[in-house]
Amino acid sequence: MEAEDLQRLVTVTMPFGKYQGRLIADLPGAYLAWFARKGFPKGELGRLLALMLELDHNGLSSLLEPLRKR
Repeated sequence: MEAEDLQRLVTVTMPFGKYQGRLIADLPGAYLAWFARKGFPKGELGRLLALMLELDHNGLSSLLEPLRKR
């Protein structure tokens, strides 16, 4: 994980699906868990979704709050 990845979680939006247009950081945990079961997309999007799942699962989503204010 790179420091820029955390910033990307609060700036990159979901490009498709039920939550299209929503920030990665705002995706529901159940949706992230579904991707974990079915397989994350390839590339940066998959990497960011997996990172957000880890943050959400471990109760660390609040770490992103200061980054939202930038």
